[in-house]
Amino acid sequence: MFPQARPTTWQPEPVEVARTTVDDAVEVLGGLSLAALTGAGVSTDSGIPDYRGPDSPPRTPMTYQQFVGDEDFRRHYWARNHVGWRYVNRTLPNAGHRALVRLEEKGVLAGIITQNVDLLHEDAGSRNVIDLHGRYDRVICLTCGRVISRSHLAERLDALNPGFLESVGDVADIEIAPDADAVIESTAHFTPAPCEFCGGVLKPEIVYFGENVPRERVERAFAMVDGADALLVAGSSLTVMSGLRFVRRAAEAGKPVVIVNRGITRGDRYATVKIDAGTSDVLTELADRLG
Repeated sequence: MFPQARPTTWQPEPVEVARTTVDDAVEVLGGLSLAALTGAGVSTDSGIPDYRGPDSPPRTPMTYQQFVGDEDFRRHYWARNHVGWRYVNRTLPNAGHRALVRLEEKGVLAGIITQNVDLLHEDAGSRNVIDLHGRYDRVICLTCGRVISRSHLAERLDALNPGFLESVGDVADIEIAPDADAVIESTAHFTPAPCEFCGGVLKPEIVYFGENVPRERVERAFAMVDGADALLVAGSSLTVMSGLRFVRRAAEAGKPVVIVNRGITRGDRYATVKIDAGTSDVLTELADRLG
């Protein structure tokens, strides 16, 4: 069984990496085919906060066990998600997303494994994307397996909870997490929607902490790493094994690993080059200079 994506007690410790500039990255990656692994840091310039950046507030994501095991947790989650998903749905790709599209168009980038659920890579025009942790725009029934669109569920939730969105205020003033979870105070009066086909429990088609990434998806991601000459990590602290395993895979195969991220990552010890910076500017320069 693949490792579970769950909260971790890992504490960052500085690791010295000799090569730390974009020039170093260009020298290492020049002439190679790349696979990219992206995290929440790629989307911060689109207005979606990350989980563990230097300026991020402490977060305690809901676990899969809490969601399936407690009706109050589910009500609380859906109330917050109903607010947050509208904000994420309005976000647009940034320069970092567009830079990865350019690398793909040049034939340098073979594909992207993203830990994000915001679909901004696809919106930017990237073609070969593995949404490792799922996608925020789809909802699945845990009983009958039916999949519906999040926008369709929004219509049902609006009907069940008239005036709810107005009661929580402007979404711009509410803290939004990368999985479209919004921080709002009171959710006791919110009514979740059951599956309209079987009455079962609906869940976003997102991999929660404590839940396994589907095996087929992980195997495709490993194949992408195996088929590339190098791995480019952008905007991920690599705190959970869900992403770190791909860095380890590349390093064990002797492939260069270039990490672009603000702050320390759990994968720094495997990095050939570690650039401590935002992703938009660095990826744009790489797209200008590679290929």
